[in-house]
Amino acid sequence: MTSPRTLLGANELHAKKQLGQNFLTDPCIPEMIVEKSGIGSGDVVFEIGAGLGALTIPAARAAKKVYALERDKSLVPLLQNELEAAGVKDKVEVIQGDILRMDLAAVAGTHEGKIRVMGNLPYNISSQILIWLVRSRNLSDKGVFMLQKELADRIAAPPASKDYGRLSAVIQYCATVRRVMSIGSGQFFPKPKVDSEVIEISFEGKPDQAAIDEEFLFQVIKAAFGQRRKNLKNSLSGGQLGIDSAIIMEALSASSIDHQRRAETLTIKEFVTLSDTLGAMRNE
Repeated sequence: MTSPRTLLGANELHAKKQLGQNFLTDPCIPEMIVEKSGIGSGDVVFEIGAGLGALTIPAARAAKKVYALERDKSLVPLLQNELEAAGVKDKVEVIQGDILRMDLAAVAGTHEGKIRVMGNLPYNISSQILIWLVRSRNLSDKGVFMLQKELADRIAAPPASKDYGRLSAVIQYCATVRRVMSIGSGQFFPKPKVDSEVIEISFEGKPDQAAIDEEFLFQVIKAAFGQRRKNLKNSLSGGQLGIDSAIIMEALSASSIDHQRRAETLTIKEFVTLSDTLGAMRNE
């Protein structure tokens, strides 16, 4: 693995802040991530934000096949050279494109079984990528990601905690979250202002209680946290759902949820119960 500073400098390139580019500098860290993620010789990996190949190379050595997605066109030739130098180019297919416009089915359709997703996610679109993963989970059983610690804390936060929010509820509804390892800011070039954390999001055996209408559940969660300082009666009546406040009050009562409570106090099970009840009442 060539030093990111050296590689970019030799090619007169710079890390692009607008793309959230921060490259790992110590090859031992991505090797540890791959080892702790449990990737085996039969696995197919889809990597988001391959960059200069720090994670791609050890993933390719461990897996059957890696699809390496990179948005920055200027990095693609450098990435391919790094893969060739590491002797793993034949096991990697580099894709230039935007993850939010990517259809995972186009990759998964050529393989049996589910795909492992991993990557060092740019902070400015991390939440959008995680929602994309949730919607693609019929094709992927597990995701392993490097995230800014603040976001990792939010994803893993339990109900009734200050960090618990929309993303926490959506992901915990359909996945188990496991903290894998912490990474200091000094392990990246350029050095970010905050530390990072690697988390594993596993969809196996989830959800514990499936919603009747999952899309509506996500809408209810979004509306509830949209005005999180308000109580549930007011936040859910705020217009996002387009449901009369009288029906919302009736659904809260039928779900045994006090209308004065706030969104961050609800468990995943309570959100599912409320969504199912409210969904049935709105269709009457």
